[in-house]
Amino acid sequence: MPTLAHYLAWRVALDAPALELDLADAGLDAADLDAAAPRLHAALAAMERLEAGAIANPDERRRVGHYWLRSPELAPEASITAEIHASWDQIERFSAAVRDGTITAPDGQPFREVLLVGIGGSALGPQLLVDALGGRLHVLDNTDPAGIARTLAGLDLPHTLVLVTSKSGATVETRNGMLEVAAAFTHHGLALARQAVAITGPGSSLDDLAREQRWLERFPLWDWVGGRTSVLATVGLLPAALLGRDWRGLLRGAAAMDAATRNRELRHNPAALLAHAWFALTEGHGRKAMVVLPYADRLALLAKYLQQLVMESLGKRHDRKGHEVWQGLTVYGNKGSTDQHAYVQQLRDGRPDFFASFVRVLDDGIHDAIEVEPGVTSGDCLDGFYQGTRRALAEQGRRSITLTLDRLDAPSLGAVLALFERSVGLYAELIDINAYHQPGVEAGKLAARAVLTLQRRLVAALGPTPQDLEGLAAALASEPLAVWQIARRLALAGRIRGEHLDDPAHARFAAP
Repeated sequence: MPTLAHYLAWRVALDAPALELDLADAGLDAADLDAAAPRLHAALAAMERLEAGAIANPDERRRVGHYWLRSPELAPEASITAEIHASWDQIERFSAAVRDGTITAPDGQPFREVLLVGIGGSALGPQLLVDALGGRLHVLDNTDPAGIARTLAGLDLPHTLVLVTSKSGATVETRNGMLEVAAAFTHHGLALARQAVAITGPGSSLDDLAREQRWLERFPLWDWVGGRTSVLATVGLLPAALLGRDWRGLLRGAAAMDAATRNRELRHNPAALLAHAWFALTEGHGRKAMVVLPYADRLALLAKYLQQLVMESLGKRHDRKGHEVWQGLTVYGNKGSTDQHAYVQQLRDGRPDFFASFVRVLDDGIHDAIEVEPGVTSGDCLDGFYQGTRRALAEQGRRSITLTLDRLDAPSLGAVLALFERSVGLYAELIDINAYHQPGVEAGKLAARAVLTLQRRLVAALGPTPQDLEGLAAALASEPLAVWQIARRLALAGRIRGEHLDDPAHARFAAP
């Protein structure tokens, strides 16, 4: 167990919101921090340029301004500052009108459910906020028809407010979800437009559709806000406001963390210290995974949220100079103490290929708790499991970081989100990669479009006479395996005829 002096040397805390970053078990060395100081100061200077409006994504000539969302006065143009404030006023007015019954469902009754249609950060961010702060938000975040049907079956559709979130308006998963919801509404004699809200880029295809169909409202999502950092834009703030959560507290907490992480004194800058810890623990090349273990059920989605934020930002093949570097930082996790009974066994006694990131909440808000044994509550047990797991890992030389919150509320959650956003940005500077583009994601989208193009060609090529796989592939000038993957699925779904589907060598396909 570290000494009190060592703990104090590697501790940085905020007063408002009350939050502590504890690096006592991270195995850091003061001399290493001193040696890293020039690179960390350069990273902080790069962050200053980013906040001032520097181009961060050369691929798209875009700035990255999610830090302006909680401090609009930092935006490089007064017009952006005004747009952010206007979006806050719009959120306030619309959410209040929905909650007080001024805006109602078509039958005059209040809206009782909120359904969000989005993907990636446009879904994960709002889900995390609502799960952590309370409320019920239904989400369609995939193009799985069975999952869509299951979610829609559990809704009171006539009294469901639908939020469709897509910056470009062209995201396939979100478009499909919107079309599926619209079809379900039509089936029940309803019109989606009378119950729908768009969160999208001004002038996007979704914005045009919402305007033409006269949806209830259109909220802006600017091109300088990336999906994985959009949680404190209208993407996350509107659902939080509709559910009566303290969305302005989220902004206050994030702004407080931003201020703390601009500190040039490294020992008092939590994001600089966290980025340095990641670099030291993974040798600057992601050689160890980060296992996220929040000891609070309300933070169960934090690991999933950070998985996208960190891995999409840092998982890059090339550095900024074009050198092949294969960078990344793998993130996984669930929650404590659930994982005491799952993979913590491997964390302590198995491969030392990780470091743990604990999140601890001191005040669980349950002040009339029963005692499960003399002098001990369930919350005492939970914190005991955290302390015990941390110590057990340390005994085996496993490194860990702990983020401690006095309580889990909107300001502290906003601060946590900002801490990780800024740590990702600083770490990206340390390893010289662009954290704000995602060419791998785009490559997957292009490959998916090629599959769908082949599927359309395959269906058009089928006639009444069954064809074997080799002949069909030759006619399509495609690989037999690619044709098989598509044809078998369509045949099992009854969309084409198929024979001998248990054996590709003898399978035959024909028009339905």
